Amino acid sequence: MYTDISKLLDEMRDIQEQLERRFDSARETFRYSVENGRVRMSREVQELQRRYRISSLRYLLGARLTSVLTVPIIYSVLLPLLIVDLSFSLFQHTCFRAYGVPLVTRRRYMVNDRHKLAYLNNIEKVNCTYCGYANGVMAYAREIISRTEQHWCPIRHARHVPDAHKRYPQFFPYGDAASWHENLQDKRQELVDEPVTGVQEPLDK
Repeated sequence: MYTDISKLLDEMRDIQEQLERRFDSARETFRYSVENGRVRMSREVQELQRRYRISSLRYLLGARLTSVLTVPIIYSVLLPLLIVDLSFSLFQHTCFRAYGVPLVTRRRYMVNDRHKLAYLNNIEKVNCTYCGYANGVMAYAREIISRTEQHWCPIRHARHVPDAHKRYPQFFPYGDAASWHENLQDKRQELVDEPVTGVQEPLDK
């Protein structure tokens, strides 16, 4: 059973790599490059993109009333996000050091490059930066939680877990008491020995 799961995970990683190669092909299609974590595009491409930009005023005038009215609610979530960001950073820098669990590199998850797109107006750039930060915080927190779970309770649930994190399939089966008692330390060691894969581009300023 463990062998079958490992094969499935390898197949999933192969598919993920294929997706990443497809995403990378867009760089050539839309004529930009990423050098040392920074997006580079020619002045000619930027001028072409500006032709598609709608001014901030026109954007506001054309917006639905419901979209405008919900803006305060959307941005009210910024404070909880900041608290989550700070709290999980504090958590891992104290607890992970005590447990011997490798720290999560925060900047891997804080990808901010949409403001480089000349076809976005200032309002759209702010919105995209906010969405990028929010998704980055949640991905960062999820990685910290998944490492914590592997250290303390790497057991799969009896019920199906939708969109489980990447480590979950390798947890012990529900009810497998022997594996839990005999191999828990090995499962914890896997965190220490885990290779760094799928590294995202550094934060683009």
